Amino acid sequence: MTDPRAHALSALLDDIEIELRNLEVWSGQPPPPAAFASTVPFFADQMNFEEWLQWVLLPRFRALIEGALPLPERCQVAPMAEESLKHIEQDTQAIIDLLHQLDAVFTDPL
Repeated sequence: MTDPRAHALSALLDDIEIELRNLEVWSGQPPPPAAFASTVPFFADQMNFEEWLQWVLLPRFRALIEGALPLPERCQVAPMAEESLKHIEQDTQAIIDLLHQLDAVFTDPL
């Protein structure tokens, strides 16, 4: 049976991608393969946060949804976003709000 959160999560992932593109931080080139071997949370030693969103979080969640695999029990990305996106000159409130919504998918009952 498909997780009832999958539909809401899928829509949020699309919205996050759109917002990353709007902020002009979407990259056509992935980080080097070694960056994906990081064991540090958010791969912070190898990628900036927006790269991690694009190349790790979005693809992993999409793969879980497409494969009808179990979703994580919790997600706490927004606090990291609030800190990590301070260097972006554009208004990042929309992406932060989306990431709060993403976290809420895992904490708020449907």
